[in-house]
Amino acid sequence: MPLSVEPAAREDQNDPVSSPPTSTFPRALALLVAGAFFMENLDGTIIATAAPAMAESFGVRPVDINVVMTAYLVAVAVLVPASGWLGERFGSRTIFLTAVAIFTASSALCAVCTDLTWLVIARIVQGLGGALMVPVGRLVVLRAVSTSQMLRAIAFLTWPGLVAPVIAPLVGGLLTDYLSWRWIFVINVPLGIAAFLISLRLVPQLRSHRLPGLDWVGFLLVAVGLGALVTGMDLIGHEPPNWLLAGIGVGVGLLGCVVAVWHLRRHRHPMLDLTVLRIRAFRVASYAGTFYRLIIVALPFLLPLMFQVGFGWSPVTAGVLVLFLFLGNVGIKPATTPLLRTFGFRTVLVVSTLGGIGAMVGMAFLTAQTPYVVVALLLTVSGVFRSVGFTAYNSITYAGVGSDELPSANALSTTLQQIASGLGVALGALALRVGEPLAAGWSLDSIGPYRIALLLLAALLLLCSLQLLGLAKDEGSELTAGAR
Repeated sequence: MPLSVEPAAREDQNDPVSSPPTSTFPRALALLVAGAFFMENLDGTIIATAAPAMAESFGVRPVDINVVMTAYLVAVAVLVPASGWLGERFGSRTIFLTAVAIFTASSALCAVCTDLTWLVIARIVQGLGGALMVPVGRLVVLRAVSTSQMLRAIAFLTWPGLVAPVIAPLVGGLLTDYLSWRWIFVINVPLGIAAFLISLRLVPQLRSHRLPGLDWVGFLLVAVGLGALVTGMDLIGHEPPNWLLAGIGVGVGLLGCVVAVWHLRRHRHPMLDLTVLRIRAFRVASYAGTFYRLIIVALPFLLPLMFQVGFGWSPVTAGVLVLFLFLGNVGIKPATTPLLRTFGFRTVLVVSTLGGIGAMVGMAFLTAQTPYVVVALLLTVSGVFRSVGFTAYNSITYAGVGSDELPSANALSTTLQQIASGLGVALGALALRVGEPLAAGWSLDSIGPYRIALLLLAALLLLCSLQLLGLAKDEGSELTAGAR
């Protein structure tokens, strides 16, 4: 499936962005795509703290605003699988620019909506734009770098998924308190315009000349399965949870996904090529990495609730303390590549997972009387292990993946990552729901449900980490060779 590469703005065969991979790292392109990822990730969670103010504007209950978040997550889940095909069919620059334009325009529409129904529609459109930005942008960057530069590229593309959920509650709260909830969407407009103009110059036009037609049956099956699954899991997080609809959604979603896998394995040109799962590193990273993200993403949801509802701390105090997760994420970044180069992927993944489990267990035993400095230190340590684990999983995903298989691997990996990110909050809510009756039965205090939820997540993380034993000791060594 040969690809044509058209320069982003002019014909320049020496341009490392528009030409095949060279020794020059495309820093500007990686930062542009990382910024787009950050906007997409931030808008998936930032509404949570603004829900009461939004509800007051629309004359509805705060719980009704959950549909705004669900609509966005479902739209992302439905379109992500098709984004790879669209990028190769119409060109990566064309689709990326279209995605940025859709995301920016729909953000402006969200900011001026005066009716909840219209806001939901605008959020669906915004999710469609976000779904196109993520995989297409990632593939453009990965095609522009050599194997030895892969770790560096993944490090650039990892931080949005780490930072956005952590700072979203604080950013959303500050904008809502000091300006208006509408500014949550307004800030996307100038950023989107700037990203569009920069993309015209930096993003190359990668296009396939012999691309089979779209697998419409596979697309519909995947869309129904993932959409229903995300909707059902999200309903668990509502207060009060609608267990009937949640059960129907999860049931339909699981059935749809099973049928979709059956179809994808038999179709000649499937929507998502599952044959890349034969690659050991990709298979382990897909399975273990998906559950790892599910569990880790749940933390920024559970901790603010525990600090505010359980400990009685103020929203500002809770938001500031959760930012120490971000501090750990950023602080360890310069050391991540040297760690992977020195100790290898398997060792780093095992240690980061065990460290994350230990930090999670420590959080379960925090109290309202625990000194802030101890809480901050524990969250910083958790952020360190979190960051290393994310980068290692995201990087080893592409170990052993050839250039011809890169689009298929990227599409499947991005789909799994987006689903994990979208379901992380729902998993945290489900763990909390399970913890409530257990805490009551064991006569625990008001912090009991949160303690049980954190311990349950730690146990799940330990179980999913057992798959790491399937990795060879030197797995992914080609990615660290010569990495700086």
